[in-house]
Amino acid sequence: MIAGPIASTTSGEVAGGDDGRVTVWKGIRYGEPPTGAARWAAPRAAREWEGTAGATSFGAAAPQPVNRVMPLGDGVRTDEDCLFLNVWRRSDAAEDRPVMVWLHGGAYTFGAASQAVYDGTSLVTAGDVVLVTINYRLGALGFLDLRSVDGGEDAEPNPALRDVLLALRWVQDNIRAFGGDPDRVTLFGESAGGGLVTALLATPSAAGLFHRAIAESSPASSMYGGTRAATVAARFAREVGASTLEEMRALPVAAIVAAASRVYDAVPREYPGTLAFAPVVDGDLLPEHPITVLSEGRGLPVPLIIGTNRDEATLFRYMNSPLMPIGADAIAQMFATMREEQPELPSPSREQVLAAYAKVKRKALGLGIARDIGFRMPTVWLAAGHASAAPTYLYRFDHSTPVMTLSGIGAAHGAELGYVWGTLDAGAGPAFRLGGRRTAERISTRMQRRWTEFANGRPPGEDWPAYDTRSRSSLVIAKHDRIVADVDASLRAGWGDTVLAFR
Repeated sequence: MIAGPIASTTSGEVAGGDDGRVTVWKGIRYGEPPTGAARWAAPRAAREWEGTAGATSFGAAAPQPVNRVMPLGDGVRTDEDCLFLNVWRRSDAAEDRPVMVWLHGGAYTFGAASQAVYDGTSLVTAGDVVLVTINYRLGALGFLDLRSVDGGEDAEPNPALRDVLLALRWVQDNIRAFGGDPDRVTLFGESAGGGLVTALLATPSAAGLFHRAIAESSPASSMYGGTRAATVAARFAREVGASTLEEMRALPVAAIVAAASRVYDAVPREYPGTLAFAPVVDGDLLPEHPITVLSEGRGLPVPLIIGTNRDEATLFRYMNSPLMPIGADAIAQMFATMREEQPELPSPSREQVLAAYAKVKRKALGLGIARDIGFRMPTVWLAAGHASAAPTYLYRFDHSTPVMTLSGIGAAHGAELGYVWGTLDAGAGPAFRLGGRRTAERISTRMQRRWTEFANGRPPGEDWPAYDTRSRSSLVIAKHDRIVADVDASLRAGWGDTVLAFR
């Protein structure tokens, strides 16, 4: 017999652990292994099991290249059998608590729910919520659209998006057994996870599966149609040395990860601003480009918090990542590609865009342009449209510790994560070497209160007004939070209000 807090799910009982502060169930299977003939297919719900399954250690993370910057957690392995989730709640939680479902980031290629920064202890104790964190398929296994290869009619696009939908249905069917309220589900995520959030806001079949949303640093415009997807599929086929779906399904998973890694590096170098793997506008599950749907106010009408960090691009420069087009040639090529793909839309001139950066030092110009076309402007366009469908709250995270400021990294991509989760020491490295911890702790307390108040069905603070296209009020998160009217005025003057995106 397995000791520990037991919850009954539609597949069977699971036994977790309790340390007196939080009760946690780890590694709960929500889907059958997506292997063999199930590769590049819609996930299947977990079958019933006999007895009580132990749920005290994280399940496997999705197969991915080794990334020492983003360790997956102690003892966590990777495996194609990766459809697992985790549930956290306060030890003394009452029933029917609001639920927050987390989608991790990692450029649609890296990461897992088991990463130390996503330890849910602080968030669930501070906000009295039930937290669900999930793993989903990544890279080529999660985002490659193989319908264009021989035999591809048997493949389904957007496997990872389908994984998340399956996990959300699991929440609807099971979360009461863990103390959660299925009628108060907030979906939140950062980077690729934020991109999945914005994609699901434009996914008709997601209606009713979540009731609020938070998108942190979403690459909302970096999703592609069938032509781009077929180009990536053809490149992957060449790299992996297989031409049919049947051959690809028979390959060792290590060969797929290795080939996908080469594609991941090559595509943004040839097509700046383009991710190799991302949600695909497939005409079915995801019928239209999310940035178009949301900027026109046609997304699922759920309240939304959305925002970016002030210095999104600096980390990509520091890591020498190909994902952000920082150099002048790369930026020029990116603009040319967008004009080619959207000739019917009025694109801003080079002079018009550069005018928005008149006060920016020349060496920081590329960082600013990459940040804004990749993250900030899609977020502003999206917020303006979604505000007509549901209350929408726009933020910008500006805070950085003294050492991060002096290093030139600042409020980089992902910098807000430790504050939201209350895990400031997870991967912090030298972040507090020159001080700043007390300020960081106060900011973290405020952010957790705002995020969990929102999950409880309330506005995220009395001082934070909903966004509208008249005042355009945004929350700037720093040592002292402040509300700024139209904080993006100069950027909007440069980029305009016409939505630009890769197709």
